[in-house]
Amino acid sequence: MSDTARHTAQTLRSRSEAVAAAAPALMADAQHLAATVLLGVHGRKRAGSGDEFWQYRPAQAGDSYRQIDWRRSALSDGHFIRQTEWQAAQAIMIGVDDGASMQFSGHKSRPEKRRRAQTLAMALAIIALRGGERVGLTHLADAPRAGNAQLMRIATALMEDHAAVDHGTPRAQIMPLGSRAAFFSDFFGDIGMIEQAVGRAADREVKGALVQILDPDEERFPFDGRTIFESMTGAIRFETLKARGLRDAYLERLAARKTQLQEICRRTGWRYHLHHTDQPAEPTLLWLHRALERVRA
Repeated sequence: MSDTARHTAQTLRSRSEAVAAAAPALMADAQHLAATVLLGVHGRKRAGSGDEFWQYRPAQAGDSYRQIDWRRSALSDGHFIRQTEWQAAQAIMIGVDDGASMQFSGHKSRPEKRRRAQTLAMALAIIALRGGERVGLTHLADAPRAGNAQLMRIATALMEDHAAVDHGTPRAQIMPLGSRAAFFSDFFGDIGMIEQAVGRAADREVKGALVQILDPDEERFPFDGRTIFESMTGAIRFETLKARGLRDAYLERLAARKTQLQEICRRTGWRYHLHHTDQPAEPTLLWLHRALERVRA
């Protein structure tokens, strides 16, 4: 084996070991968070496991003729599918920003934005899978799956190497028709790419939520005097002697970005939520769970 090949193999092994060590910790945090939220969730009859009648829905491309309820369809001009609870089980697609900006934390007492996003995503996956649904990651080509084994697949994928760019944007490799989705990000990336990703999802009748995760320092801009601003990758570096003089312009741009995200959601039927890393994760997960239930109803 050449030195280059040996180095590549050792690097791959060390990365794999790091992922294997980190994934269980992420899983434990997410399971604790999900359990806390599930205690406060009161179920209702909905699509899931079972064979009782759930609802009729219009037939769509890809449905089998054997699924059509001809008696119900004879009462109207269209074809209808008789859904039982197990037939109506849907998929939830989850996207977590892997850009370098998500590694930011303004204080050691607060988690990185990326870790909070990962924990919320995993907890959402746990709740969905316990409800008999399928879950997938938007940046993978794999179709969403059900079952406990899918949890470890998701945790491992979330802990893999991250992008070498400062700001990530939602990536949707596979979005099943009529599924639901949740994107976790600071959404500091190209707004056009964000709008495009949500628009493509909406074109496939996918409804969901944008969860913007920010560190409190990104909201307060607590900088004064001589300050060096540097992006997480080091690609951008800016020094100023009067940091406070930049505060108003920065806050205006941040407010404008929030407004843009809310407008994207308004046009597509999605929902927007802002989460700060110094706040507990439970209220955001509960909001997200209820928001995705409402867009499916």
